[in-house]
Order: sequence, then structure tokens, then C-alpha cells
Amino acid sequence: MFTKAVLRCTLVIALFFLACKQQTKTPEPLLESKAMLTDWPVFEPQPLDPKIEARIDRILPQLTLEQKVGQIIQADSESVTPEEVKQYRLGSVLSGGNSAPGNKAYADAQTWLQMADQYYNASVDAEGVAVAIPIIWGIDAVHGHGNLEGAIVLPHNIGLGATHNPELIQKLAAITAHELTVSGHDWTFAPTLAVPQDVRWGRSYEGFSEAPDLANRYADKIVLGLQGQRGDAGFMGAGRVISCAKHFLADGATENGVDQGDAKIDESELLNVHAAGYYSAIPAGVQTVMASFSSYNGRKLHGDYELLTEVLKGKLGFNGFVVGDWNGHGQVPGCTNEDCPNAINAGVDMFMAPDSWKGLYESTLKHVKEGTITLERLDDAVRRILRVKLASGIFEKGAPSTRPFAGDENQLALPAHCALARQAVRESLVLLKNNNQLLPLDASKTILVVGDGAEHIIKAAGGWTLSWQGEGHTNDEFPNGESILEGIKEAVAKKGGKLIFSPEADTNLTADVVIAVFGEDPYAEFQGDRKHLDFVPNGFDTEKLATYKEKGIPVVSVFLSGRPMWTNPELNNSDAFVAAWLPGSEGGGVSDLLFQRDSGYDFTGKLSFSWPATAVAPQTKDVLFGLGYGLNYGSTEKVPLLLEDAGLENVTVASTGVFFDKGQATAPWQLQLQSAELEKQVASFPTSIGGLLVAKTDHKAQEDALKLEWTSTELLQAQLVTASPVDMARESNGAMELAFYARNFGQETATVQIGLCGTPGLCNQTLAVTISGQEWKAYRLSLSCFEKLGVDMSNITTAFSISAPQGTQLGLAAIQLATDADAKPGCNGQ
Repeated sequence: MFTKAVLRCTLVIALFFLACKQQTKTPEPLLESKAMLTDWPVFEPQPLDPKIEARIDRILPQLTLEQKVGQIIQADSESVTPEEVKQYRLGSVLSGGNSAPGNKAYADAQTWLQMADQYYNASVDAEGVAVAIPIIWGIDAVHGHGNLEGAIVLPHNIGLGATHNPELIQKLAAITAHELTVSGHDWTFAPTLAVPQDVRWGRSYEGFSEAPDLANRYADKIVLGLQGQRGDAGFMGAGRVISCAKHFLADGATENGVDQGDAKIDESELLNVHAAGYYSAIPAGVQTVMASFSSYNGRKLHGDYELLTEVLKGKLGFNGFVVGDWNGHGQVPGCTNEDCPNAINAGVDMFMAPDSWKGLYESTLKHVKEGTITLERLDDAVRRILRVKLASGIFEKGAPSTRPFAGDENQLALPAHCALARQAVRESLVLLKNNNQLLPLDASKTILVVGDGAEHIIKAAGGWTLSWQGEGHTNDEFPNGESILEGIKEAVAKKGGKLIFSPEADTNLTADVVIAVFGEDPYAEFQGDRKHLDFVPNGFDTEKLATYKEKGIPVVSVFLSGRPMWTNPELNNSDAFVAAWLPGSEGGGVSDLLFQRDSGYDFTGKLSFSWPATAVAPQTKDVLFGLGYGLNYGSTEKVPLLLEDAGLENVTVASTGVFFDKGQATAPWQLQLQSAELEKQVASFPTSIGGLLVAKTDHKAQEDALKLEWTSTELLQAQLVTASPVDMARESNGAMELAFYARNFGQETATVQIGLCGTPGLCNQTLAVTISGQEWKAYRLSLSCFEKLGVDMSNITTAFSISAPQGTQLGLAAIQLATDADAKPGCNGQ
């Protein structure tokens, strides 16, 4: 139930949250505060089940202190064994984006299920305890079950926002829940309720809209689709999983769209915009909420008592439990990944401690014994966790393999579910341009399809698909998927037309119409952060579209992206332009509208993010197409020729993730030679300092690499340095690696020392890497390895250093940060 104040606030929410001020006196705060927020709506907490509370009252006294501490810790499946789950009585296991069982980042249902049983059976083994508590197993199923082979990959949230169809969104959430039960998972970290205000943010596609009303209209529907309706017989029954609203709070408001950054906004925007989704998710009974990596005006959310405890648990009435994000507690001032009482005391109930769980368990146990964390606070956290577990039925459901649908791959991609996913694709497509009403196309004509987005399902699916970043997967890995090209082929074949496919766009070919499918390559989280919104063509040269137009062949562009982008040149060279977002594995939904494959089909999608007129962000600064824009077949509007000035003249576009490429250091990094006494900035080649000689050599192109030779025993390093320190803490926490190519000249093997540091001069904290052979090979070092050496990853001025013994001759190329492809940290370069 709502209080009257909340009903007033909810009414204003429905009017785009232009104002939301309480007119009645708010109750006294539930907990003591230094600076209590006053304008938040007040929710009546969800009614507690007296039977569940009584059962918790019986369980809690039987738990040892060690069991209680174990319950508030979640480990990643790559870093914990079933035996350790039993030994430490952990409360939960998660599988990160690359943490599937086996040697791939995803797995089939039986492989997942086998691991699920092992963890569950270990957790309920009562040896040595009075009562054993089952674990719950979580995963990021954010657009379908992306880590399960054969599952449906749904459109990402940015596309679902364009549908403006809450009822459909609830049905899609139910599909995700159903397929999660096939693999034995109990919990998905969804829905994401961010309201992105600057789409340079790499997680923008996880948001439904830049306007808060959609987050509010969708949040409860997703919760109901995943969990069912509280009080109904089907709540948390067969085909249902625990949901998690994230990330609390204002992750979509960070300055310059920087992931894990700081939301420098006022309280009014915080509660009227960024909390919008929670106003419907909490009353719908969402059982868990994830704290945000980000900060609010300098306050790390994982350590923010005011927002986590007073607002979320107090004023908003949330009585489930708060889970942290991937080692997010370690970013709280005064904390490390393995020691953070501040987060528990602020209101986090369960640490997400993927690889730090063991040290965190020991330190947390110590803090409870010393009173830094009170027993009362620990019991409150455990009670909340038990409340969710009992409500989910985990105590009675039995081993995952014994539950309905478990391991039955015939339950994946059911025809009715695929039809709903395809409907979602159709409704998500936004027609930005259709000059001379080119669409719908006549499928009986000769159709030329160009662009790499047509045939590659992964490009249409984006990040969080099969792996964390979604990179490098083939169509064979989507046994139940259909590419956009396959959908087009089917439509053309049915009408007797002719299809020609030229992914790189052979301009010598001719046809009645060209369909170009192109866009962003997959990315996730901070790896998708951008300095600007200019679309840089990849996969094929979009300038070739002008050649087709000059030949009199009309062009339809289908643009795949996780955000609106500045695409004025592509718009100008297209007669029709479709914003397709990231539609997923039901590519046939695109062809449904390109050819109007049913008389009832038409474009209905409307922009839920404004489309930028320049590449300078945020996207709302200079708008080409506003919120709610979207054409249909009958629209007669013509998009005129657009200016092609991206406005980037004074924008720094260099990436701090690429340090040396194509034979030169990438700004702001500079190549420097360092000895104990001297340093030398490299301005030309060849050059030297003492006994270190540096020249150019070839890797993939002429002089695109360095050749280094050490001719003395003195400690000499080649370094890539910057004057302004760079914060790589999120990259280290995000399992990224320092990657480079190297080869030997002369000798067959050489052991070198690779460093990364923040101290000017020689890097002393180094890792030994053996360079083998005289062929170019890739070498990778997990950033976490440097962090374990004691490197302050938040203050990096030397991104790469290399030293070697006298007589060593090496080639070095392509030094950059890269995704940890197998999520198994390597500290020896292999």
C-alpha cells in the first residue's frame, strides 16, 4: 500500500516527474541521520509473511557466528568450489559474464545444471551445523539468458524502451525466468533501472529511456514477469526466479557518462528522475536491490548509509536485501576488496566478492567479533537474506536438477517465446527517415544486402551475450537464432526475388535496392564508454552508400547500436534509415518491417532517447530527433540534407585504453626511456639512453612496432607515460588485461620484466614474462596481478614499462588494455 503522499508523488511521476514535492509532513526518520533527505516519498513496506518471520526467528539462533558471516558473502563460480561453499557456509554464488563452467564463457543447460547441483548440495549438507541454508545462484540475464547455449537473446533495454509496451515487457521477463530455470539458476540481476542522461556511458543500452516515466512503467512489469505476483499461487513457483533492481542509485547520471563515475546532481533530480523505477519495483515486490558502483556527489553508493538504509530501506519501505556489485565495496573510502565493514554498516546486506570472498570473510568475522560490525546489524542482514530465500521457496524446491524444466533444452526458444521476441524486435525499430516512402520494400525485386551487421548475430545482440563483452562469437553459437540476413533471405525467397550479399559492399554490383546493416561492435560496461557520439564506421565503409545513390539505387540503412549516435553522413546517404538498436537473436523481426511481411505490420517504435544533431555529448544538448519521434509507412515527412560537421574540433578523442599503436604512442601517452639517473622523451628514431637502443620494425605494417636492444647490465626501461595520472581501478576490478605483441630477434627466448605504476622514474613492481620464439605472439597480464603487487590502480602514470637482461633484442607492438577473455587472471603473460 501507498501513503497519500506517495499517491500524489506517483501521479506526478506519470507526468514525467516534472515535480514531486510532498505536501504533508513526513514521518520521523526510521534511523538516525546526519543529513536526512526530506522530499522522498514514503512507502508502506510490503507486508511481511508472519510464517516466514516466525521461521527466521527459529533459524537465526541456531546459526553460528561463522554461518551468519558466510551468509552475507557471495563468491564467483570461477573462484569458489562446492567444498568451500560448504566449509564457509556462503550465502550465494554468482557467475560473472565470463564465468561459465567449462572452457567457454557460456555453457549448455546440462553443464550449468551439474554445477548448480554441486553448489546446492554442498550448501544443504548439514554436517557440523544445526541448520544448513541453501545458496541462491545469481547471473546477469539482462536481455534473456545470455550465457546459456540455445536461449533466446532479447532486444537490449534501449530497444524495449522504444516499444512503449509494458505488457509485452512483462511477457519477455517471464521468458527469461523460464529459461533460467532450465539451467538451474535462482536469481537474475535484472531489471536495470538506470535513466541514462549521457549516452557516452557504456551501459546506456541497459536503460529504457532518458526520461524516467518508462523506467517507472516497466520496472514493476519486469519484477512480476520474473517472480510472479506476491500472494498468488504461482509466486516464485515453476519458471520463476528472484529479481534484482539495479543499480541504486543514479548510475545513469554520472558526469560525462563515465562508468562507475560520480553523479553530480541535486536531490530533486536524484529522487524525481533516477529513483523512478524503484517507485514501482518495490511495491511490486522486488526481492533484491543492487548497490551502484557509482557515487552521488562524491559519496560511494556502497558506503552511503543515508541512501541505502534511510531512503531505500526506510522511506521506500524495501524489506528485501541489498547486494553489492562486483567488488564495489572495495571502492568505498577506507576499504579494500578484502576488508570493508563500512559497506555492511551503510546497508549492503550481501557482499558481491567474486575473487576476494575468502579474505573478506575473515576480515568481516573479525569485525563482528570486535564490534565494528554489530551483531544486531549482522542479524538484520542475515534476516533479510533468509526472508528472500524463504519467500523464493529455495528451502523446499530441492536440488536444481529436480525442479520443473531443469535441463530440458526443449524448453529453450519455444515457438511462442520466439514469436514474442520477434514481436519485440518489430516494435523496437524506429524509422528515422523514409523519404519518398521507400519502405516497405518489394521483396520480389533484386535486393543487395551489404554490411557485416546483416550476417553476424552477435553484432545484433551486443554485450552480455554468450560472454561479458560479446566479442568474437559466430552464428554457430546461436543454435536457435536467426540473423537479420537470414530473415531477409526468407522474405525475398518467399516472393521470388533475388538476393545478393556483399558484406564489404562491392560498388560494382547493381540491384533495385540496397539494404545496409551496420553499426557498433559489441561492448559492455566501461569498455563501451566514449568521449563523443560520432559513429566511426567499422565492418565496411559506409561512404560506399553514396556510390549506390549516385548510381540511382535507393539505400535503406539498418543501424545497430547501443545508443543514439551522430550519423548525419549515413543519414544523408540513405533514403530510409532504421534505428534497430540491439535486437538480439530474432533477426527476422527486422525483415518483417523492411518488407511488411504481414498486412498488420508497420513501424510503431518511438525514440525513448533523443537523437543527437552533433557528436558532442550529452545527446540532449543538440537534438536532431526528439523523444517520441518515429515515422511509419504512411508518413510523408522528408528528412532534408543534414550538416556533416560533427563538432569535434576541440574534443579530445584519444582513448586511455590504447597506449601504443601503429608505430606511435597514443595521446595522452608518450614513449620515454628511463635509467636510474636519466629519462629521455622519444621524439625520433633510432634513439638510445645508455645501453638501451630503440628503433622501428614491422609487425603488421611498415614500422608499426618497436625494436629494443639492451647492450648493458644497467637497469633500463622503455615506458609509456603520461603527465596526468589515470584511474584504472575499474579496469582492474573489471578483469581487464594489459596486452601486447612481442617477438625475439636473435635469441629464442627472453625473460623480461613488465611494469605498470604511478611512481615517476623506474617501475619497481614488475611481473616476469617469457617471450618465446621469433614469431609475433600475443601476451596478456591481468591488471589485478599488478594490484596484488601493491600498485595503486587509481593513480597510474606509467601504463607500460619493459626491461630485460643484457643481450636481449625484442620487437614490441600494439600495447593496450584488453578484455580478459577467459576470466582466469594470468600473471605470466600467457
